[in-house]
Amino acid sequence: MYQDKLSVLFVLQKAKLNKKGLCPIKCRLTYMKKRRAFSTGLFINPDFWNSKKQKAFPPTEQNELLNSQLSLISQKINKAFFMLQVQDEEFDVADILYAYQGKNVKKNKTFLETMALHNSRMKKLVGKSYAPRYFEKWLGTETLLKDFISFTYKKSDVLLSSLTMKFLEDLDYFLKSEKGHKQITVNKCIQRVRKVISLAISEGYLQRDPFISYKPKRYKKEVLFLTQQELKLLEEKVFVQERLQQVRDMFVFCCYTGLAYAEMSSLTRKNVEIGFDCVEWIKMKRKKTSSQLAIPLLPKAKSILELYSDLPSGKLLPVISNQKFNSYLKEIAGVCGIEKRMTHHLARKTFATTVLLYNDVPMEIVSELLGHSNMSITQAHYGKVVQKSISEQMKSLAEKLKVKEG
Repeated sequence: MYQDKLSVLFVLQKAKLNKKGLCPIKCRLTYMKKRRAFSTGLFINPDFWNSKKQKAFPPTEQNELLNSQLSLISQKINKAFFMLQVQDEEFDVADILYAYQGKNVKKNKTFLETMALHNSRMKKLVGKSYAPRYFEKWLGTETLLKDFISFTYKKSDVLLSSLTMKFLEDLDYFLKSEKGHKQITVNKCIQRVRKVISLAISEGYLQRDPFISYKPKRYKKEVLFLTQQELKLLEEKVFVQERLQQVRDMFVFCCYTGLAYAEMSSLTRKNVEIGFDCVEWIKMKRKKTSSQLAIPLLPKAKSILELYSDLPSGKLLPVISNQKFNSYLKEIAGVCGIEKRMTHHLARKTFATTVLLYNDVPMEIVSELLGHSNMSITQAHYGKVVQKSISEQMKSLAEKLKVKEG
């Protein structure tokens, strides 16, 4: 199963020369491009060491004894390596060292090793179960956690068995004080940490969740979207520059379909089908979650597609990078006098709120049209919007009742 060879190398720590002129001998293990080193407890005069042959010379009684001890260490390491191979289970260089030391392999796993295992598995599923951008976020989180452990604990890694609730408290403080992250970003990072812990438990590295009593800190998240007036203003605005006109059209299209940038940019004729109701539907997979999307084409969205029906690229809409798209949206907001920070994602939020929820479309249908993996995600994002809609309707009802009473 494992084709990679194990490298066992003895190296001298010449910087740690003692009063007798002897320096420690360290053993360095390299496997699958990862290293682990440990002290052998043996010492030698640097002048008596042949690095190429990995032996002490000349062949004196003392040097021969040292060579025998080093040979025995190599044999024990290779025996531990062989035993791990026979078990036919995943292992890494740390496991080889633990096995050599006679420690329980699973119980001595570290946090970053487990996270690396999680990400290596995820990498194999990119394009199948995960979008490339989602995988990149996990890699970014891994780098962030390396920085955190190094900065906070002055270590390269921490044992899973040493984790307590303080780890998350320290992480929360580090992300806010050193990285300037907001609570929503901190919560997302901690959510990923807990997913790594779940993997550690399922693999038998941990017996229990050290963060089981953790409760995420609350944060106020305001859902930004275009109001009916702002959306109408945007739709009716005529732009002199073609690039702004095109970006406006694509943005409005997404305000009536809820498509994210990845889906909008890859939309082709094969994604539009006639449904059971004789209406055209957009049908495609959402790249972020791999969930199936089925969105009926509203008249406004359909009229925009008709404007670009003769594109030579085969796409239904003009092709533009996400960076440029958002840059042009900033210009459009300035021209239209819209003070909100306009990005492509604002169109998706506008679809969910102004187009759907404010027109009394039930939350479960909104969740389905947005391609959310479960209803709780939709509720978390748009629950307050529904409350506002209910409040407005109740005020309207109260006014009607007053008229009747009068």
